[in-house]
Amino acid sequence: MTGADPEPGRQVRVWDRPTRVFHWVLVVLFIVCYVSGDRGRFDIHVIAGQALLILVVARIIWGFVGSDTARFRHFLRPVGEIVAHVRSLGERRPGHDAGHNPLGGLSVALMLFVLVVHMVSGLFAVDVDGWNEGPLSHVVSYEAARNASGVHAVTVDILLVLVALHVAAVGFHWLYKRDNLVLPMVTGRKRLPPEREALRLVPDLYALAALAVAASAVLGVVSLAG
Repeated sequence: MTGADPEPGRQVRVWDRPTRVFHWVLVVLFIVCYVSGDRGRFDIHVIAGQALLILVVARIIWGFVGSDTARFRHFLRPVGEIVAHVRSLGERRPGHDAGHNPLGGLSVALMLFVLVVHMVSGLFAVDVDGWNEGPLSHVVSYEAARNASGVHAVTVDILLVLVALHVAAVGFHWLYKRDNLVLPMVTGRKRLPPEREALRLVPDLYALAALAVAASAVLGVVSLAG
């Protein structure tokens, strides 16, 4: 007599490769940007910042044309679903969301928004003496560039808070709800109920096209303004 499967269901591919690569490269580039800026290595900071902006723009494009779980319409849920999810947080059982849960999807959208504001402000930012400046700082007035620098400084603090909350949420799901959210972002697979419908996954080639469009847009604007 065989025992019952303690975690019934089947392994389903929920995250495509481009989304997983984006996630981990984003982590690396954010660390490089933060450390280089904190240590005054603006030669590295500017290049890493532009690379990060290209990555985020590509992710925004992917949010409209990518696989089901990568699309904004999939993880930006109605308020009622978000409230219901918050009320279920006390239940000590894994969730069965294919991709982001309602609260997680909202946090991802918020982080992307703040990232865009942070990086765009960095393009126009300049320090007090004008020694370190963003590649587009010369197209606006000094006062506007200093205001952009202030936005750049504030948004990095907001991002650090959002990242800390994100890590805490992952730890809460792992330790309390017995739901490992990190492993699917590595393997791409998660155990879901058998009745769950198959997800539509977009070929990786589409992501390369999105990255090419993002790189052309970001580098094109920077080079034209230069």
